[in-house]
Amino acid sequence: MEKKRIVVAMTGASGALLGIRLLQELRKTGAETHFVLSDWARRTIELETDYTVEQVCALADLVYPADDLAASISSGSFQTDGMVIMPCSMKTLSAIANGFSYNLIARAADVALKERRPLIVVPRETPLSSIHLRNMLSLSGDGAILLPPCIGFYTRPKTLEDAVDHLVGKVLDELHIPHQIYPRWTGAES
Repeated sequence: MEKKRIVVAMTGASGALLGIRLLQELRKTGAETHFVLSDWARRTIELETDYTVEQVCALADLVYPADDLAASISSGSFQTDGMVIMPCSMKTLSAIANGFSYNLIARAADVALKERRPLIVVPRETPLSSIHLRNMLSLSGDGAILLPPCIGFYTRPKTLEDAVDHLVGKVLDELHIPHQIYPRWTGAES
């Protein structure tokens, strides 16, 4: 299998562990990762996990500052196999849905959409307002894959890690990256 090149972004929405686990699993697959995290993502990592920002950045092949709009991933001529924003704040989701490329995360997402590359958005908010839903519908209509962090109970998760792994596996599925991070449904036994 050819090595995949994936852009990963983390915003300040709650759920930093989701993005961290994705980076860990992408590393195992041998994918080349290009990583951007917002200032609030840095703070959320510190608040929600035992990881340092430096440890998280070390999981990626290349790391870009969120204000570097001259980075390679800001151009459609830089070939990638997709982008994942995990977790994605409603601020970032709104910016992407409305074409407001105010930082590298929003610009790289805009590039993924315009180049018809997979853009997987893991929105982290609840409850959802009609504004959130309209922005999600807009993104979906433009080709983005909305993958809310919903627990798959058929895998019978016993720990938070089990639930996170199921979600990370769903993201890997959307990127067409083989994995065995969670057990697949094989049908109900009669």
